[in-house]
Amino acid sequence: MAKTKTKTRYRCQECGYSSPKWLGKCPGCNFWDTMVEEKTADRRHISSQAAVPQPIDEVEIGEMPRIVTGSQELDRLMGGGIMRGSIVLVAGDPGIGKSTLMTELGRYLDPLTVLYVSGEESARQVKLRAQRLDAATKNVLLLAETDTEAILGAMEDSLPDVIVIDSIQTMYDPVVSSAPGSVAQIRESAAALMQLTKKMNAATFLVGHVTRSGSIAGPRVLEHLVDTVLYFEGDRNHGYRILRAVKNRFGSTNEIGVFEMTGTGLKEVLNPSEIFLSERQSGATGSCVICAMEGTRPLLMEVQALVSPTSYGTPQRTSTGFDPKRLQLLLAVLEKREGLALSGYDVFLNVAGGMRAEEPAADLGVAIAIASSLHDISADRCGVLIGEIGLGGEVRGVSRLEMRLRECAKLGFETAVVPSRSLQGFSPPENLRIAGAETVSEVLELLLR
Repeated sequence: MAKTKTKTRYRCQECGYSSPKWLGKCPGCNFWDTMVEEKTADRRHISSQAAVPQPIDEVEIGEMPRIVTGSQELDRLMGGGIMRGSIVLVAGDPGIGKSTLMTELGRYLDPLTVLYVSGEESARQVKLRAQRLDAATKNVLLLAETDTEAILGAMEDSLPDVIVIDSIQTMYDPVVSSAPGSVAQIRESAAALMQLTKKMNAATFLVGHVTRSGSIAGPRVLEHLVDTVLYFEGDRNHGYRILRAVKNRFGSTNEIGVFEMTGTGLKEVLNPSEIFLSERQSGATGSCVICAMEGTRPLLMEVQALVSPTSYGTPQRTSTGFDPKRLQLLLAVLEKREGLALSGYDVFLNVAGGMRAEEPAADLGVAIAIASSLHDISADRCGVLIGEIGLGGEVRGVSRLEMRLRECAKLGFETAVVPSRSLQGFSPPENLRIAGAETVSEVLELLLR
């Protein structure tokens, strides 16, 4: 038996911060007037039947069936296909393409049954989009509903293989006494969907909104509850979209899938390196090619730098697609260790194609792009630049160098500058000349030669 005691708490609708009393400003996210009253049940168990622990070597794993969609980008992102019994959260900015991708699942998964639950659009609106995307197939069941109990009943009646909830912020559980989109509603609705999904051995996709700060709207427990979290990234003014896996219990994290938004839907980009370098001008100053790892995939990207005399007392340091603090660190190394007088210059840095260069292996390419723009000399003779830069001006080793060099050779590059420490233990690809460097000074000599 259990005694149930009702408690009243106040929870932030932006970040999920909980407090026993009302606060005008949330201490968790510093937003004003976001605390909403919630009534929760505190169950204190007096006695219950104890669960029996089992030795780990006696646990039976069994088969782990996956649903292969046929989309190479999506399947690789999910770790080889959609795992049955899993629940996936897809988040991104409005208009980025979340509903488009979920609607196209019907075409990918034919003849499996897909239950598409729309809480924001009518069934007619969803069908119009499906017809435009050539995804209006008979295996898709449409349900325009926001009542969680009604949705759970429809799932049990139709027994679909895949369920799409668009979006989780519109779901409403009548048992919870709060407005749709509140932390309590999202938490309870997601938990109920998860339990039925695993019971049915199906797969559920939850479409989620993002807040003003760029994080997923709703309680933080939502990200812990699901098995996979996918972020849709990209600029609506550009055609390319990046689908990034930041959590995956059944596959690799930090994988990305690259898609192109067209009038007929999302088309997968199988060779994104070639696409991102297609508009690069040969012989341009301040332009370098780097090779960054995105999960298990090496990607070649163009880094552009513009260095010009400043018109202000304090020079500007602006970066797009690269960590601004990392840029400040590299500028300090170039000034202190290499003698480049950059204190009187504005520095603008951009990773072309809307990509982000997050790993330290991009440091060498960023530093040489800045030096190339400062001296107005093309960096084409350096080819592809790979390496992390330390505070002493040394070029430090990087992981999975062999995979990076194979990608460089595949796209026709003849030269690559890499850390000397990473050259041991493998044979470089044919027709690719490798230049090992221990310090940034050696690479600058190659640039200015």
